[in-house]
Amino acid sequence: MAYTRRVRVANELGAGNGKGAKFAAIVSVSESAVIGVFFLLIIMFFNNELALLFTSSQAVLQEYSKLSLLLAFTILLNSVQPILSGVAVGSGWQAHVAYINLGCYYLLGLPLGVLMGGVFHQGIMGIWAGMIFGGTAIQTLILVIITMRCDWDKEV
Repeated sequence: MAYTRRVRVANELGAGNGKGAKFAAIVSVSESAVIGVFFLLIIMFFNNELALLFTSSQAVLQEYSKLSLLLAFTILLNSVQPILSGVAVGSGWQAHVAYINLGCYYLLGLPLGVLMGGVFHQGIMGIWAGMIFGGTAIQTLILVIITMRCDWDKEV
């Protein structure tokens, strides 16, 4: 979906339609957020039933139960973040997206994951939470701010 959104925004900008590019960005992000919330709710409400589709092992079910909240938020963030990246790349901000991506994952996400997982002994939950917060969540927030502050008519 991110690729189609990238093309849509780029086409609108190329056609000199700043309002169309802004509308395409808003619709794309909103649609992805709704899909992400839908799957977040499925994971939250059908937590055990989903896990039982794949395993009957009590040990695996217990671990899944501990990690399902992180899975739900990962799915939500990963439904919106690629769309925002696609919108940004379609707007010609490839270098910005690359630096944001590198900074969030390698300067924030990995160190935070190592800190939470290793130093604070949270294991996989700490590593995953560190990557979600330091990587995906911060990157999504930055891309939301950039997209919201964009003067689409000026981008044309």
